[in-house]
Amino acid sequence: MFNFLKKNQSQNNPPSSEEPKESSWLQRLSQGLSKTRRQFTSGLTQLFSGSAKLDEETLETLETHLLAADVGVEATAKIIETLKESAKQKKITTGEDLQAELQAIMVSILSVRQQSLTIADSDKPFVLLMIGMNGAGKTTTIGKLAKRFKDEGKTVMLAAGDTFRAAAVEQLSAWGQRNDIPVIAQQQGADSASVIFDALQSAKARKIDVLIADTAGRLHTQQGLMAELAKIKRVIQKFDPQAPHETLLVLDASIGQNALQQAKQFHEAIGVTGVVMTKLDGTAKGGMLLSIAQTLDIPIRFIGVGEQIDDMQIFNAAAVVNAIFTEQTLDESTA
Repeated sequence: MFNFLKKNQSQNNPPSSEEPKESSWLQRLSQGLSKTRRQFTSGLTQLFSGSAKLDEETLETLETHLLAADVGVEATAKIIETLKESAKQKKITTGEDLQAELQAIMVSILSVRQQSLTIADSDKPFVLLMIGMNGAGKTTTIGKLAKRFKDEGKTVMLAAGDTFRAAAVEQLSAWGQRNDIPVIAQQQGADSASVIFDALQSAKARKIDVLIADTAGRLHTQQGLMAELAKIKRVIQKFDPQAPHETLLVLDASIGQNALQQAKQFHEAIGVTGVVMTKLDGTAKGGMLLSIAQTLDIPIRFIGVGEQIDDMQIFNAAAVVNAIFTEQTLDESTA
């Protein structure tokens, strides 16, 4: 076991957290969801203006746009059925009424999964196990979370449990170096569970508040690697039966409905307690958030719309839905 903190600047260095904020989170969220907004609202302008008749043709048009934005079959069916029920109870006479009701239904679906991550003071170290497939942005998410927790006054340690990908330890150590956070690592190819167990012992001895443990990226269909996650969890629980206190699954929004299948398989294999949805800025499939919320009983903890530290924030249902429908121009003071 050793602290792996590179002295030289790596090409994998994370973006600086000290860069000035150019816009508020609401503005960045709106910009990040611009592709989803165009996908969803394109062709709906006439429905949301003038008079509105909630007939079969209107509902079919809405259904098509919801599915195209990767809202998913279950969430789309829920929205359409709820709209029908709302139409019976409320007088929807204008496109503005229709848009407002649609937004309210979407917020209602997402709000059920809006639950921020709480780190109990009694759990030291609070063990956060990070899982997901390669390319989802897991290492970057770890760095952003570590910085967030440190800014909240917590002591943080990182465990380089991804011992298969050569650049993984370098990337993680770069985040650690930039934010003065210790990283526990071993040589490439070492047993991942052993690395994390060593980190647990070190974190306990140093009275660290939060230990974030990385794991190798894997496809949800790779049964051997999925079994390895179960092994890591068992090893962690030998040290602390209550750990990991959070198993956070990082999902790439750009892969659409495949992300839902990933989440199901990871949840079955190890028990996911929270989701981070990344790369919402690079896709028109932001509706995946609704699909995840409607289909899985798992909280959405954070969402990401870029590479910078402040481009990942706590999930807020109302803000996301508003950004899907409206381009934000609010400043930071109103966020």
